[in-house]
Amino acid sequence: MSQQPAQPVFAIEKLFVKDLSLEVPNAPKIYLERDTPQVEIQMNNSANPVDEGYFEILLTATVTAKLGDKTVFLVEATQGGVFQIRNLPQNEIEPVLGITCPNILYPYLREVVSDAVVRAGFPPVILNPVNFEAIF
Repeated sequence: MSQQPAQPVFAIEKLFVKDLSLEVPNAPKIYLERDTPQVEIQMNNSANPVDEGYFEILLTATVTAKLGDKTVFLVEATQGGVFQIRNLPQNEIEPVLGITCPNILYPYLREVVSDAVVRAGFPPVILNPVNFEAIF
């Protein structure tokens, strides 16, 4: 009886907001401003083993809106996911952690950021699509 190679496993175990911070340091006066703020977005991701075959992937966006030197709002959100990844060749695990998992988390992160900005009383900030393959 020949031994069949184990089938690759990829599963989403859990999606969650790990961290969410919202600051509107110049409220309420900032709401009287009529100019459109400059929005700057920074993004990063990380992958950490949790257990045998389980990885925590974190995708963080920092969105800063400024009018001149005044901060209109600052949102920092980290969307997390626990993924089960097994029976993949070692050279295929890194692209899954750096491309596939962030692609799954990104729409959730976009929603968290947009929702936080709207709840702060501003028009939604819609994060542009990100090509994680190019970043990787």
